[in-house]
Amino acid sequence: MRTRVHGWRWRRNPLRRSSDVVEAWTVLIVAVLLFVVAPLVGAAAGLRAHGEARTVAAAQRAERHLVRARVIGDPPERLSAVQGDREHPYRAEVRWTEPGKGARTAWARVPAGTRTGDTVSVWFDARGRNVAPPAGDAVVWQHAVTVGVCAAGGAAAVVLLGHAVERRIALRHRLSEWEREWARTGPRWTQPRT
Repeated sequence: MRTRVHGWRWRRNPLRRSSDVVEAWTVLIVAVLLFVVAPLVGAAAGLRAHGEARTVAAAQRAERHLVRARVIGDPPERLSAVQGDREHPYRAEVRWTEPGKGARTAWARVPAGTRTGDTVSVWFDARGRNVAPPAGDAVVWQHAVTVGVCAAGGAAAVVLLGHAVERRIALRHRLSEWEREWARTGPRWTQPRT
């Protein structure tokens, strides 16, 4: 003889308690929140982050400009002592010519291994300060995906934490229901029969 166990919390039976019904509904709600709402939260956060990152990248592209400059300063002494450190970029003096402004000189971060006289690409902002290149599409998408995944993970963590708290509360209610039931039926089972 085979008994049906699946879905017993949804069917009417004398052993089903109100806490069992609450737990069944909670499991259903948690499943919907985890598999529908958390991904939607991640997608919404990712799309918003993508829009903001594209705006920032566009502003950076508008403000920054690429210059092909010649390195005129010698590399720092510590680099020549290590025979041209090939791993770490360093700051060097560079010179370039801008149309209408003539020759300009500034300090800029140049790639590792650059020697005096080499031509390098450097980025400057409107004030003439050396800055990092503007964010490209890959960086924008990486930022959007990271934010989306973190938002979905955070939403899932909140749902799971809430479910754990609900399970603890449901367990306490279930134990108190069992205590009340036992207080009513226990004396009939533990009394000596005559």
